[in-house]
Amino acid sequence: MPTLVTVGETPLRLSPPGNRRFVGSETVEMTATGTESNVAIAAAALGADATWASKLPATQLGKRIVSELREYGVETDVAWSESGRVGLEFRQPGVPPRDPVIIHDRDGATASSMEPADLPMDAVEAAEAVFASGSTAALSATAAETLSAVLSAGGNGDDLAVFELDYRPRLWSPKEALDTLDPLLEDVDVLIANEEQLRTVFGRTGDPREVAHGVASARDLDLLAMTRSEHGALVIDESVVHELESVEAETIDAAGQHDAFSGAFLQRLLAGDRPDEALAYGVAAATMTRTTPGPIPAFDQSDVEGVVQQL
Repeated sequence: MPTLVTVGETPLRLSPPGNRRFVGSETVEMTATGTESNVAIAAAALGADATWASKLPATQLGKRIVSELREYGVETDVAWSESGRVGLEFRQPGVPPRDPVIIHDRDGATASSMEPADLPMDAVEAAEAVFASGSTAALSATAAETLSAVLSAGGNGDDLAVFELDYRPRLWSPKEALDTLDPLLEDVDVLIANEEQLRTVFGRTGDPREVAHGVASARDLDLLAMTRSEHGALVIDESVVHELESVEAETIDAAGQHDAFSGAFLQRLLAGDRPDEALAYGVAAATMTRTTPGPIPAFDQSDVEGVVQQL
C-alpha cells in the first residue's frame, strides 16, 4: 500500500512563455498545477511511495493530467466521469513592477462532485499519511465533505492526517474558508500554511512565531508548519518552535515552492525524522523549486540534500 495518499483537484495551468503577457503572445505553455499532486510529486522525488487520487473527466485534458503526473513517479487513482470539465488556471508572470495575473476558471470542475465512493478509501485508510488542501475544499460543499471524510479515515492510530490551508482569495473569502475548514480541522494532525494565509484566514496578528503559536493553540494542533517564502519556515512541535532561514537563491518562479516544502517535509516525517530535521528538507526543497520555471517541484534528491548541508 502507498506510504502517502493525496486527494484533490489538479487544474491545468496555461501561461505565456517566458515573461510575456497574454496580450501579444501567440502560444501558451500548459502544465498540471494541483496542490495535492504537487505534494505527491515532491514526496516521491525524495523516495515516498505516493499516490494521487481524484475525479477527472474522461477527456483528452483529463488524461493529459494523469500522463504528466506519472512522468514524475506518482501513482494515480482516478474516477473517470463522462461529465464535468478540467479546471483551468491562467497565469501571466509578473516582473517587478508588473504584478502577476492569475485567473481561476474552476467552476464545474469534475472534482467538485468528488465523493468518497469515487476514491480508493481502502488505500486512504491503510496509508501512513493522507493529504488534502483548502483549494480543493473551496470547489464545493461536496468536495469539502469528501476531504473531511478522507482526513477522518486516514488519520487513525499512528497515521497522519495532513492539511495544507492553501487559501486562495480568488476562490473564496476568509470567512467562507474558516466556516468550511473549522470542522474539517478537527481531524487534522498536521497543518501547513504560509504566513500570510494564517494571518488572513484566522485573523491573527503579531510576529510569525506569535501567529503560528496562536493558531496551533486555538486548534489544539501538535504540529503546525509555517512557510515564509525566501525567509525560510518554522514549525511548532508540541509548543516548541523550530525556525530555519533559507539560503540565498534567485527566484525564477515561486508558484510551486510551498507545495515543495509540504511534500518534502511530509516525506521526511514519514521516514522517521524529527519535525526540526524534516523542516530542513522542506526549506531546501522550496528553495530548489523557486529556481526553476513552472509550478511542479521537479527537483533531484541530491540537489535538495546539497541545500540541506548549507542550512
